[in-house]
Amino acid sequence: MVFPEYRPRRMRRTETFRAMIRETRLAPEQMIYPLFVLPGKGVREEVSSMPGVFRLSVDQLAREAKECLSLGVRSVILFGLPEKKDGLGSGAYANNGIVQRAIRELKNKAPEMTVVTDVCLCEYTDHGHCGCLAGNEVDNDATLELLARTALSHAQAGADMVAPSDMMDGRVSEIRTALDENSYHMVPIMSYAVKYASAFYGPFRDAAECAPQFGDRRSYQMDPANSREALREATLDVDEGADILMVKPALAYLDIISRLRDEFDLPVAAYQVSGEYAMIKAAAEKGWIDGERVMAESLIAIRRAGADLILTYFAKDMARLLANGQ
Repeated sequence: MVFPEYRPRRMRRTETFRAMIRETRLAPEQMIYPLFVLPGKGVREEVSSMPGVFRLSVDQLAREAKECLSLGVRSVILFGLPEKKDGLGSGAYANNGIVQRAIRELKNKAPEMTVVTDVCLCEYTDHGHCGCLAGNEVDNDATLELLARTALSHAQAGADMVAPSDMMDGRVSEIRTALDENSYHMVPIMSYAVKYASAFYGPFRDAAECAPQFGDRRSYQMDPANSREALREATLDVDEGADILMVKPALAYLDIISRLRDEFDLPVAAYQVSGEYAMIKAAAEKGWIDGERVMAESLIAIRRAGADLILTYFAKDMARLLANGQ
């Protein structure tokens, strides 16, 4: 087929034609909206580095959940800011911890909302690392029990799914065993299987108050230069019982999303992280880009690369745009 017999522009001429042959589509139910929960009452505190994103007290969650549901966004993921922190991150697995209270509130006030929980210790430790320490090193194996206790406490509070983000070796198996032994066979694990030691996390650490107090996380999160290693990490999590594989961040790692999609038949999720969100918001506020179009294009790119699910702070904004037929 050569010009003029074949003209690709024929099928781009109208929006009806473009929609008719569109290969990749977004829908609100494909998105998971992150929520930050903190102590207090009546708190709705905007994150300075993430315009439009708020830290919320437990009593404010129902309002947020109902807004999400009205837009067709059916899933949220919870991150907690505890009342106090310690070396073992005990607030993460406390029966009446901040996330445990948030789960109960959401399941009571918005039972149709799917509640996913982040399972990690970084928000709860006074040193800001994702596990307990042996000297100045994160003790991988000692951390596993604490992660399993955290995931189990979330399931007991009513979480629909748990999502370990710590990048400790063996944590998916430890969590799966703890859930199964306590009759939570049907609680799935969405593993942060491929989580890079990225510079895109800055605004999240502001929102969750979880920056490391010394060193960094490169000894347990992945080197951004590596792609084959991503397949090894994902394979381990599949073998240990993960139900969904996640890549984090998303936009700088579209090739990794694509590789996982080609290699595995499990659902693939991708986290459009705080830095990605903040850059788009900041450039839009400066008038340098069309914020809505860049938002939509970035999310389409993540889907086109192969993600079945997207964790994104744009979930509500994108759902509104889709509702308007754009």
